[in-house]
Amino acid sequence: MKIHRDELLGCLPPEWPGDVWPAIQKSVAQAAKTVVVFDDDPTGCQTVHGVPLIMDWTVEAFAAEIERGCSLFYILTNTRSMSRDEAASINRIATENLAAAARAAGIDFCIISRGDSTLRGHFPAETDAIAEGLGYVPDAVLLIPNFADGGRITCGDIHYVAEGEWFVPAGETEFARDPSFGFQSSNLRDWVAEHCPEAQTVHSISIEDIRCGGPMRVVDLLRDLPLGAICIINAVTRKDLEAATAGILAAEQDGSRRFFYRTAASFVPTRAALSPQPLLNAATLGLDGSGGGLIIAGSHVAKTTGQLQALRASRPIMEVILDAAIVQGNEADAEIRRIIAAIDNALSEGQDVLVQTSRSLVMGETPTENLAIARRVSDALSTAVRGLVCRPRYIIAKGGITSHDIATKALGAKRVEVLGQAAPGVPVWRLGPETTMPGSAYIVFPGNVGDEGTLARIVEELGVSNTLAR
Repeated sequence: MKIHRDELLGCLPPEWPGDVWPAIQKSVAQAAKTVVVFDDDPTGCQTVHGVPLIMDWTVEAFAAEIERGCSLFYILTNTRSMSRDEAASINRIATENLAAAARAAGIDFCIISRGDSTLRGHFPAETDAIAEGLGYVPDAVLLIPNFADGGRITCGDIHYVAEGEWFVPAGETEFARDPSFGFQSSNLRDWVAEHCPEAQTVHSISIEDIRCGGPMRVVDLLRDLPLGAICIINAVTRKDLEAATAGILAAEQDGSRRFFYRTAASFVPTRAALSPQPLLNAATLGLDGSGGGLIIAGSHVAKTTGQLQALRASRPIMEVILDAAIVQGNEADAEIRRIIAAIDNALSEGQDVLVQTSRSLVMGETPTENLAIARRVSDALSTAVRGLVCRPRYIIAKGGITSHDIATKALGAKRVEVLGQAAPGVPVWRLGPETTMPGSAYIVFPGNVGDEGTLARIVEELGVSNTLAR
């Protein structure tokens, strides 16, 4: 049952009063570990800036990033678009290759398995595969789905999703009804049992532990965990997450504790001691030319549908709809050619273009079939973008599978720089020289982030008139 934010937050003790950020910075510097994020979806870099993201998990690719001196980098495994077995295989191979590259370079590293803040994904298959790749069982797997910027908090072991002034238990949201990753439980102890029936008792570190006891209470609780435990870290605010992280780092400091992390996006910059930066805009992105932008929407969640409606209401925009049912059959090529012609024509006239898939969801009989259907739709969108003649002013890709496939299959991206965010939780990439549109701003817009007006505000900010006004 949903609960008003004042009722939920009003009964909590005050945040831990100390400033733990200097302690986090000191611990990170002393540990000197390269932080590598295995990201199951392109949207997960939504809290960082000035960080490379690679789409290759070979030994050579890891070695190149290590040689560049990167203390934090992402590898986009994109496993949320894959079956459980495929996801596990990629995580195991990537871990083995990372370990080989690190040994050759003589460095230490830690892996963060970044998953969805609304609890969709292959857990515990991915952390189990990392353990196989490293060849040891961790002291504990820390489950930290907090993403405060997106309104995802954990309190009393229950994971909530903010909707306006209300917090809705995650198991009661549309995300829990995901055709591939559906679940029932909002209490993370029960959620773990759903996904990992063989797990022993699940442990947790509460908001009261963090706010009343601070980092040292976290240290004590972590050191008491039995080998191989799964431990929930409750967190409501950024300060909660920082206090918990300071404790985690302190518990690891002497090398006697080795933790695996299954987290949402907020933990990454905290664990890497990366300070926030202001949101990006047309000026900071260098969008000083003319022309229309290209917005591609593949996500089908209700939030995306509402954002598209708000975008249409906010400005004139050319709409092109790809029929998701047609691209499942023999007429797919003709449908793609129609889409290419319509987009090129609009862009050549300086119009912003919204390309979306038909909103009626094509469903299979199993989660695997649903993933295959989604892939065919995304492949069709990618083929259309790859066939464009006109270069858009910028590209916004809405939805995880869509944004990955447009970047890699349509544009040929292999390595990008995460510049920052266009809105809270909405990352911006700079495409590399190997792509068909080098230097372009590529906005990865998660399907489950923002309010109804967020997409419209970003398009307005990146528009030609906005740039000229500056």
